[in-house]
Amino acid sequence: MPRNRIVPIAALCLLAAPLTACGGTSAASDEKVVTVYSADGLKGENGDGWYDRIFKDFEKETGIKVEYVEGGSGEVVQRTVREKSNTQADVLVTLPPFIQQADGKGLLQKYTPAGSDQVDGADKAADGTWTSVVNNYFGFVYNKKELKQAPTTWEELLDAEYKNKIQYSTPGVAGDGTAVLIKAMHDFGGEKPAMDYLRRLQSNNVGPSASTGKLAPKVDKGELLVANGDVQMNFAQAKSMPNLAIWFPATGTGRPTTFALPYAAGLVTDAPHSENAKKLLDFMLSRKAQQQVSEIGGGFSARQDTKATDANAIALTKLMDGVEVFQPDWADIDKNLTSYVDEWKEATGS
Repeated sequence: MPRNRIVPIAALCLLAAPLTACGGTSAASDEKVVTVYSADGLKGENGDGWYDRIFKDFEKETGIKVEYVEGGSGEVVQRTVREKSNTQADVLVTLPPFIQQADGKGLLQKYTPAGSDQVDGADKAADGTWTSVVNNYFGFVYNKKELKQAPTTWEELLDAEYKNKIQYSTPGVAGDGTAVLIKAMHDFGGEKPAMDYLRRLQSNNVGPSASTGKLAPKVDKGELLVANGDVQMNFAQAKSMPNLAIWFPATGTGRPTTFALPYAAGLVTDAPHSENAKKLLDFMLSRKAQQQVSEIGGGFSARQDTKATDANAIALTKLMDGVEVFQPDWADIDKNLTSYVDEWKEATGS
């Protein structure tokens, strides 16, 4: 879900695709920097996101500047692959199944950040190559001003009123786009019925989008009625987008479902500033930073011993009430992702 930007914390240098380095001295030549490649969602549009706060606090505490490169979940992994012979990234943050993909490609080295013992075993690698830093859940958004009644099921999205008013990000490129496939296969009971549904949905779909983050503004403006997203990003966006509301599709008369889609971070193999990267990973999982996840970022703390009680945390708990959370088979998805994406392309003509 890329917005394709590089944001040195001091200058907030915004660039268009493709991902490139911000002008001037490279991070690799400055020992007081750490370079983060990350999926989007944790940085605020107006400098008010979780990343904005913790990067600023980290620099103040350590003197280490954060060079920030943002892209789609799959895109940041592929960029790291391309740079293996000349590694630029120190920390990689992306969503499942792309964090597993990065691990499988040898892009991550073992490091156990302070505080990671408080992260649930399902939210970190058994071999210590990555750990979740912000917990999150997959979801959809709708325009609560334009729609008289909130949608509740997948089937409703096939109705004529949604013609050219639905869009979801590209599976295999965007983490949340890939999540559409994962949820559909779970909810419809397998790959074939899920692809059959997505084939039918295509008549209402505007078309693929490389960026999930850009869909919510379109929903808020009424250009779209429904789009995919995730709870953390959309909850944060809703602060400045009054028509945005989060929902979780169900099938038929079933319960709404979702699954955990955490932001997972790892130390990049042959990182040029590995010691700085370790300090940043420790900082991300510190009690203070984790306490700010809901308060500032609109997400869920990755640490089990951090219980937020701020207004956002209370609202997030209420939002998840009654929603069934299932556990995807990430090993299967990592192994078969290419074939699932190929089937989606064939089904939708994308």
